[in-house]
Amino acid sequence: MKITDILNSKKAVLSFEVFPPKTGDAFDGVVAAVDKIASLRPDFMSVTYGAGGGTSEYSAAIAEHMKNDLGVTPLAHLSCISSNRADVHEKLLRLKNAGIENILALRGDIPKDFAGNLDYAYASQLVAEIKSYGCFCIGGACYPEGHPESGTLFSDIDNLKIKVDAGCDFLTSQMFFDNDAFYSFLSKIREAGIYVPVIAGIMPVTNGKQIKRMMSLSGSTLPARFKRIIDRFGDNPAAMTQAGIAYATEQIIDLYANGVKAVHVYSMNKPAVAAAIRANLSEIV
Repeated sequence: MKITDILNSKKAVLSFEVFPPKTGDAFDGVVAAVDKIASLRPDFMSVTYGAGGGTSEYSAAIAEHMKNDLGVTPLAHLSCISSNRADVHEKLLRLKNAGIENILALRGDIPKDFAGNLDYAYASQLVAEIKSYGCFCIGGACYPEGHPESGTLFSDIDNLKIKVDAGCDFLTSQMFFDNDAFYSFLSKIREAGIYVPVIAGIMPVTNGKQIKRMMSLSGSTLPARFKRIIDRFGDNPAAMTQAGIAYATEQIIDLYANGVKAVHVYSMNKPAVAAAIRANLSEIV
């Protein structure tokens, strides 16, 4: 089923993201986590591509497992930074032959000291390539507080418009911790002529020590009240997990209450976290 059809058919959509293993010997453990998260009956699940594309084989295998064995709609990530045109076509053909209909098209993070030539310098070029196949529902990433490499939020929105015009059917946001920033972003992109559905990305923070790295990658900021939570509970893993789940749940409920139809939870392959979020929303979604 295409993501756009899911968005059009439900009043509230909840989905989860998982990531593939870095090595083959960890594959079974990741699949076990995927199975547990799938048992929560999300509306769809996404599987990331992995930095540098090194885990792309595992990504495709997990997406196929979701579809064929678990009966869950998969959203397969595809990054172009580490792939030439032939690589991309090979991956697209595999996904097409597997009956996977949804792709999240990403540029990907540029590795340090990268000196290669790029067939796709921007995600918009990858989107246009995928669009030429005519069979995929294509998602793109967006940054409510601006991409870390953009000079301003408005220049980032200009680039986002190019990506959407190239063929994006929906957008999924990077994680954010201030819902007002997300609402402001939605208003700005609508004014810029971007009308595709936007899925809100939420990260339950369960590890206070990792949050600084997450912030540098996502371009998001921490509200003062969430900083206080991390300061108070960040050194206590159990307490931080509980507080992080509570904060994420509050965000999600507020998003649904304010008319945001779809929320995508970055579960970090943690079935217990995904289950706690799902339980907190049992009468809402």
